[in-house]
Amino acid sequence: MFDKILIANRGEIALRVIRAAREMGIKSVAVHSTADSDAMHVRMADESVCIGPPSSTDSYLSIPAIVAACEITGAQAIHPGYGFLSENAKFVEILEDHGLTFIGPTSEHIRVMGDKITAKDTMKALGVPCVPGSDGGVPTLEEAEKLGADMGYPVIIKATAGGGGKGMKVANSAEEMKSAFQTARAEGKSNFGNDEVYIEKYLTTPRHIEIQVFGDGKGKAVHLGERDCSLQRRHQKVFEEAPGPSITPDERARIGKICADAMANINYIGAGTIEFLYENGEFYFIEMNTRLQVEHPVTEAIFGIDLVREQIRVAEGLPMSINQEDLQINGHAIEVRINAEKLPNFAPCPGKITQYHAPGGLGVRMDSALYDGYSIPPFYDSLIGKLIVHGRDRPEALARLNRALGELIVDGVDTTVPLFHALLGEDDIHTGDYNIHWLEQWLDSNIA
Repeated sequence: MFDKILIANRGEIALRVIRAAREMGIKSVAVHSTADSDAMHVRMADESVCIGPPSSTDSYLSIPAIVAACEITGAQAIHPGYGFLSENAKFVEILEDHGLTFIGPTSEHIRVMGDKITAKDTMKALGVPCVPGSDGGVPTLEEAEKLGADMGYPVIIKATAGGGGKGMKVANSAEEMKSAFQTARAEGKSNFGNDEVYIEKYLTTPRHIEIQVFGDGKGKAVHLGERDCSLQRRHQKVFEEAPGPSITPDERARIGKICADAMANINYIGAGTIEFLYENGEFYFIEMNTRLQVEHPVTEAIFGIDLVREQIRVAEGLPMSINQEDLQINGHAIEVRINAEKLPNFAPCPGKITQYHAPGGLGVRMDSALYDGYSIPPFYDSLIGKLIVHGRDRPEALARLNRALGELIVDGVDTTVPLFHALLGEDDIHTGDYNIHWLEQWLDSNIA
């Protein structure tokens, strides 16, 4: 058993890990930049270490500083949260060299799934359905044009090392291929240092469905159903729910078993999410995230499982406390991401919180690191909170979300709360009739 773990992250996810560790009797170490010296995760942890200036590169992404913080405090393991170093295979290898445990997958699994071409090839071999597309990278425009003609337009060009919507361009016709191909390569090079791209058939009205998986690293793995994350802006999720309103029990069992079997076959350890595009009853693999997802609370709500606790357990070498046959969905859960952003342009809005009140009551959870008087620094992601609601069914969850949003008070900065008030007035949200393009189209018509 670990006596002390270090959380290599900040904000609400750092608090999330601290709370799980405390319930398990494990002490926690917070790391922070100089800009985060007054942050709530620093206040809540048992110990804290300043690891550098505000820039992420010099603090939260500084592997030497984080390893040094472990040595100073005697932390035996590191939980990476999400973002930052959570999917950095080299980081995991360095921790192993220093005798430290990474609370997450192996460096090999992170590396394989971090390269989208290798990930797709691996998933194909494991029997996971994939989007039709190129076999590996596409080095030239001529080859891209031939593939486009063979597959039929539209197609999407994706940077091999891409993520967060960067390095992704759609070509709706042969005339658009040159510009899309060159732009995707340029974005891949500038954002990830890799200009390799691949091409897939572009599905026109898919939903974004992801399967939560969990493995013990010893050949046992389970799935915890799906989340529908189709409401997105610029490929960034804003509204997530579980179970997906469009997925039948038979479909859930079928794709869930495929994913769990795949993870068991590769001895995957810890939490992971296998993401799909879903259209006309078919699932098409797009990528795997080898970490905890921002939206993991909706899965926790419907299954009553603490995923962070399970991560820590298997990292310690203990067996999973969950079995597939025991996992039964209970009700419906929804998460909305509260960002410090100013509408209509969603411009980041850092500043001082003059008043903060979290909603409460039955079935309401607010994951946030805000407090009265806290100053949101301008150096990091604009996510400041996640509001999660759970109800007996989807209509009750939506009603509870509407009520909880009305109770939430965040004064001093602009937030995206008005967006969710507006969305809850739309019939398509209540019927669940939306796809990955719905929100962008709605914003174009309603947010001027």
